[in-house]
Amino acid sequence: MRKFELIAPCHFGLEAVLKREILDLGYDILQVEDGRITFLGDEEGICRANIFLRTAERVLLKVGSFQAETFEELFQGTKSLPWEEYIPKEGKFWVTKAASIKSKLFSPSDIQSIMKKAMVERMKQKYRISWFEENGEAFPVRVFLKKDQVTVALDTTGESLHKRGYRKLTAKAPIAENLAAALILLSPWNKERILVDPFCGSGTIPIEAALMAANAAPGMNRSFLSDAWSHLIPKKIWYDSMDEANDLADFSVKTDIQGYDLSEDMVKISRANARLAGVEQMIHFQKRDVADLSHSRKYGFVITNPPYGERLEEKEMLPALYETIGERFRALDAWSMYLITSYGEAERYIGRKADKNRKIYNGMMKTYLYQFMGPKPPRK
Repeated sequence: MRKFELIAPCHFGLEAVLKREILDLGYDILQVEDGRITFLGDEEGICRANIFLRTAERVLLKVGSFQAETFEELFQGTKSLPWEEYIPKEGKFWVTKAASIKSKLFSPSDIQSIMKKAMVERMKQKYRISWFEENGEAFPVRVFLKKDQVTVALDTTGESLHKRGYRKLTAKAPIAENLAAALILLSPWNKERILVDPFCGSGTIPIEAALMAANAAPGMNRSFLSDAWSHLIPKKIWYDSMDEANDLADFSVKTDIQGYDLSEDMVKISRANARLAGVEQMIHFQKRDVADLSHSRKYGFVITNPPYGERLEEKEMLPALYETIGERFRALDAWSMYLITSYGEAERYIGRKADKNRKIYNGMMKTYLYQFMGPKPPRK
């Protein structure tokens, strides 16, 4: 099998979590940068990374890299890459996204246009044709420029990996599935411990926890763009990787995972999403106010994404809301709480400084994961 450099982008601040996931899958890390991990993998690695990674945004296949300070250098550098090794002559290809940081070239539309022309010129020479029908499979290209270093890659994923396929209905400001998974992975929670999300919205955090408890791969119920790249990845490798995911999953595992929301409609949506994910029997959803948060057992976890107060009318309610969160958390015996928010006064109104906090960019929004750590349960 061929060895490829594969790039997995992620939310800024979650690089360490994604790195651990990639190592656990058995692949060697080549580079860790802000918002992305580069690792070494073969055709099977492309399939398994797409199916099994919980915190990545997508899996990119690196075509090459070069230095470019002018558009002429960008054109020649792009033209020098071996596009014919990846894209068949009937393939549909375009530069879907260009990002530039601290580089002399910064206009996304110009970068996209020039690179497309260079790709066409290269493939004209290699395929000895002057016109491309582009009526075959899709090969979207992504390019990153950082300090004039250009990295060019093909997107093997298509629709972002955070779209697992189970969330047909959502709340107003839903947390992305891969970010929800990361919050859980950043905690010491495991399927033997209780987990409660008192602001469950469309159920994403409880559902991601249940998928982990069942050892169910997040991508096992969806398709990927490179499914159709049979000239690069034989179908059998995709089938074998999906078989591996199905063999590992166990939806009969017993858990104590709970999700509360003030809205009966959101509770119904959560149940519907959990049913689509195959974990409905593993989660208890109910209409319940955070003021009623309680549990008789010890050593549980609150993992949640409460309101941030992005709208002015909500901001006025935040002090009382976070005070209530703090009161109810203190009433829980030996519990831990992992809470993500952009609200700068969260610790003040919760009434306790977090043991740790981690800066995470939720899109362009800077948020903090406040980690209030309870004691470890005694060894059995």
